[in-house]
Amino acid sequence: MGETNKKVTIIDYQLGNLFSVKQACDTVGINAEISSKREDILNSAALILPGVGAFIEAMNNLKSLDLIDAIKEKVDGGTALFGICLGQQLLFTNSEEFGAGNGLDLIKGVIKKFPDSFNGEKMKVPHIAWNKVYSENLEWKGTALDEIDDNEFMYFVHSYYVEPLNDECILAKANYSGLQFCSSILVDNIFATQFHPEKSGDKGISIYKKWSLINNLL
Repeated sequence: MGETNKKVTIIDYQLGNLFSVKQACDTVGINAEISSKREDILNSAALILPGVGAFIEAMNNLKSLDLIDAIKEKVDGGTALFGICLGQQLLFTNSEEFGAGNGLDLIKGVIKKFPDSFNGEKMKVPHIAWNKVYSENLEWKGTALDEIDDNEFMYFVHSYYVEPLNDECILAKANYSGLQFCSSILVDNIFATQFHPEKSGDKGISIYKKWSLINNLL
């Protein structure tokens, strides 16, 4: 196959449904493996950082597995990274989660918890729902969201959301009870979503396909 079917590592730090991500990769033909080994990360053509759960536990696990520097080294060297849900949040500077401390700091910004109420309306937290993702004066053409329609429904499960320091990295937003939040980011070789593409039907799977084509992984 020559240069095709390059190896992609789904980073395993003991949080999240990794097998649904692996299944999505298999569906579109991405040569992906689940691993928590530093050497596998360093030898990968691209990385996927999924996750569901607590920010502090995730960072502690990444630290104990000695993966933080490896991830940063790869991303700084231009390797494509796809973050999903908690994986998107980990890319940022720090979290408001109690005791959480610092994230990977690959993108400047903070992780905020949904409030108990917004504009006088009670909010149900966590946000578990199919919700629309939309752009604000941004073209998705040429990005991993290329085949997604504006206001497409995607599946969310989260209590926290990212607030980037620079709005220019926001690729898509979503609205929960009137609160607009960042649902996807794109910064150079880093692409990430707060929603779960692998749980969002055919349109979600198309995101994996498009991301792999953009990064010459097939």
